[in-house]
Amino acid sequence: MTRRSEPEMPTGKVRFYDATKGFGFLTKDGGGDVYVNASALPAGVNTLKPGQKVDFGVVEGRRGEQALSLQIVETPASLSKASRKKPQEMAVICEDLIKMLDKMGNGYRHGRHPDPRTAGAVAKMLRAVADELEL
Repeated sequence: MTRRSEPEMPTGKVRFYDATKGFGFLTKDGGGDVYVNASALPAGVNTLKPGQKVDFGVVEGRRGEQALSLQIVETPASLSKASRKKPQEMAVICEDLIKMLDKMGNGYRHGRHPDPRTAGAVAKMLRAVADELEL
């Protein structure tokens, strides 16, 4: 008695995904790109990270292959977590940021916007701290 095996789901990796727009592209292990829409993501998953290994069904759409019923196999190890700043370094950065923000707040209280150079430095520092916090 021969058993019919179900066709295997293609596997691949996330090449690009924009959670705001709700779509992206996967690269199949054998080569070729597949479009993925937010509707194909598993329940509770809102975004995909580049390099994530995934299984997915494929259907031929108007513009090429489209992923269906995507399943996340593994998430790549985060290189950014390995390069995190030490807590002591972050404490100093946060203290400096608080001082800069306090100075800006005093300026606003007196009806003044910060000069562009200062505003740019504070914005840059805020982005850097946010990146550290999101790891």
